[in-house]
Amino acid sequence: MFIDQHRSMLAASLDGLTGEEARKRLVPSKTTLLGLVKHAAFVEHVWFGEAVTGTRRADLGIPATPDESFKLDEKDTVESVLADYARAVELSRQAVAGLDGDTLLPGNRRGPLPLRWVQQHVLRELAQHCGHADILRELIVAARSG
Repeated sequence: MFIDQHRSMLAASLDGLTGEEARKRLVPSKTTLLGLVKHAAFVEHVWFGEAVTGTRRADLGIPATPDESFKLDEKDTVESVLADYARAVELSRQAVAGLDGDTLLPGNRRGPLPLRWVQQHVLRELAQHCGHADILRELIVAARSG
């Protein structure tokens, strides 16, 4: 499944990096490698938690907005963010187990959406963030030898 491939690639963007490297801001936005993976966990909860079950974001324990999901706390480490992401992915898999692509998911603010639409949206978002991660990681690794 392409979603799983991109989930793995995004998580692997943190391989071998120190906490300082993973938190390094190289662009004016809040985008960091660690923040991207933390945001990806948010994406999983929104699209496979909120959209599938209709559970509100506050009740899921996630930020209200995508922008907030990039915010890193002092407690966020490479290990803790990866563990949170792995848990979010597992919950996503459980949420859609047994559903088919035509199943309407009731919990999105746009109204009911087919699971297939949600999967394509998540794939697009993960692919975009994998591209961001590739560039950020390349800059971080290059700075080690510079």
